[in-house]
Amino acid sequence: MKAIRKLYPLCVACMLFVFYLSGSKSPNAMGDDIVYKATIITGQFPRKIWQTWRVDPLTFEEKYLYIARTWIQKNPGYRYEVLTDQNDLYYVETHFGPAGLNRPDIVHVYKSLTARIIKADLLRYLVMYVEGGVYTDIDVEALRSIDRFIPDRFDERDIDMVIGVEIDEPEWRDHPILGSKSESFCQWTFMAKPRLQLLMSLIDGIIDWILETSRSQGVPIANIQLNFDEVLGGTGPSAFTKAVLADMSARSGQTVTWKTFHNLAESKLISGILVLTVEAFAAGQGHSDSGNHNARTALVKHHYHASLWPESHPRFKHPMYGEIERCNWDDDCIRVWDDNVKIFDSLPKDEQIRQVAAKEAREATYRDILAEQRLQERTTD
Repeated sequence: MKAIRKLYPLCVACMLFVFYLSGSKSPNAMGDDIVYKATIITGQFPRKIWQTWRVDPLTFEEKYLYIARTWIQKNPGYRYEVLTDQNDLYYVETHFGPAGLNRPDIVHVYKSLTARIIKADLLRYLVMYVEGGVYTDIDVEALRSIDRFIPDRFDERDIDMVIGVEIDEPEWRDHPILGSKSESFCQWTFMAKPRLQLLMSLIDGIIDWILETSRSQGVPIANIQLNFDEVLGGTGPSAFTKAVLADMSARSGQTVTWKTFHNLAESKLISGILVLTVEAFAAGQGHSDSGNHNARTALVKHHYHASLWPESHPRFKHPMYGEIERCNWDDDCIRVWDDNVKIFDSLPKDEQIRQVAAKEAREATYRDILAEQRLQERTTD
């Protein structure tokens, strides 16, 4: 038996070499096939860490460089790679062009997009479909080794994807603004094996959504306008969650809903997808019973340094009461916001205008006072 175990790595290497020689595709495509076939043979996740950012690691700001180092230091046996604004299109054209998977629709849409967050979301799914491994946002710090992503009671060979709960607030699933965001899995960090149908279904859905949005707005893909909720539902956590639940349902033969993951106390494996508790990838949020980063089960820490995209895709902002998201899922705060908005909406239009004007005047006065204070402080210094 010991002799067989010693020969196993050699047998795997020989099989992969045969696969390589038998391929008739481009070198990149053959490399992708080798990674995929290695996963099939060994049942292991590729030992790769992927991030995307505007520049390469050599020119990272210090805050991003520190975070990147945590992934490398805690996972010395993993390859680390960053796709940038300079090489992302080359990657997509190489792997999804004629010499790769031959998906000209994907290449066309990706090449046409100008919305950074949409491209970033789509790119993570494309990379993880082709090569698998671990994807993590540039502002996510590794607290534990990736080896901790799969608890000891599970067999890696039985798992195709590892994800975590992000928002677990089903009480608000019917809320007109918060409803679509109240139940979601985290996609700022997740692990997957290559060539998962789940990811391709998600990618196909995104391509269709982008094309339909372009048609409905009557503008080229480069000029589509999207608000915060449209981004979340089109490519973000809401889209990701919908695809995961659909895949679980299809593979299990029964409808899987969020109820399965509400108040999740321990990791749960369904149809090859391992779902970790909210504390794993989304600790410290102040909602969803997410705990804190000192917990043994907290695996990463999201710093939100790069989360500036809502500035280009604004949330709904009530003229009197602002954004409901500022409540951060606090029940009392949400109810007060809803009640105030309901009362405001019942007022005559001229009274609404008067109240908004009075609010803006107060805010302008407050800004003037702050500006005067700053000027006095500078003069004093």
